Amino acid sequence: MAGKTVVITGGNTGIGKATALHLARRGARVILACRNRDKAEAAIADIHQETGSTDVFYMQLDLASLKSVRCFTETFLKTEKRLDLLINNAGLVADGRTEDGFGIQFGVNHLGHFLLTCQLLERLKEAGGGRVITLSSMAYRWGHIDFQTLAETKHLGTGRYSWQFFSAYCSSKLCNVLFTQELAKRLEGTNITCYSVHPGVVKTELSRNVSLWQKFFIEPIATLLFLDTEAGAQTTLHCALQEGIEPLSGRYFSCCAVQEVSGQARDNAVARKLWEVSEKFSGLS
Repeated sequence: MAGKTVVITGGNTGIGKATALHLARRGARVILACRNRDKAEAAIADIHQETGSTDVFYMQLDLASLKSVRCFTETFLKTEKRLDLLINNAGLVADGRTEDGFGIQFGVNHLGHFLLTCQLLERLKEAGGGRVITLSSMAYRWGHIDFQTLAETKHLGTGRYSWQFFSAYCSSKLCNVLFTQELAKRLEGTNITCYSVHPGVVKTELSRNVSLWQKFFIEPIATLLFLDTEAGAQTTLHCALQEGIEPLSGRYFSCCAVQEVSGQARDNAVARKLWEVSEKFSGLS
């Protein structure tokens, strides 16, 4: 990875930080695209201590704001001459709205990453052999996209009960899989490939925005049963580094291997419709 540049969203904690550490150790220039400067600077210090790398940097990015995404890409394109690897790692489980009025999980987990990716594609093409990796989840299996509701409410689902916004989380992870498949089709004939990833059930800060009583149930289970972030980063690293997987562009990976997806994640018409809706919502069309 020496001489190559990587952008990792949410790279200041969890799987993103573990991924950044590995890539920095291999000589990459790593940009942590994060909302929280203090956490990013602490992560950079940890990575430097463990790897000796002085080529890890913070750039401000709030995926809950399309304006912030545009500011990030504008700054990146002015200051960075190449991009070899984009890792759409950030994600959350929460209820609420983004700055632009979208459901927070649709806005952060999908739409912000959609706009970010689209605005960085040309720089990826220039580097040659670029890759886009988007973290999804096996939870996509329980997802569903109601385009009429999305058009009317800008939301994948909401409600006062935790199962309702967990359902929206599943739907946002389905968006990640469908986005990757459609992106691969649109990148045919270029030198860029893309992959969606289920990292495993990992103990991260994904649930940091849920209520205290929900954390009371989640945290003990996570401690006992979930993977650590080091293990959770392995499939992302596989898709980032493994040679010869280019023919598998657009596919879904789990446990460092390609996996078949269930029916709703293979619907080309839904994937195309999601792309068109996302272009409209993000101001690209």
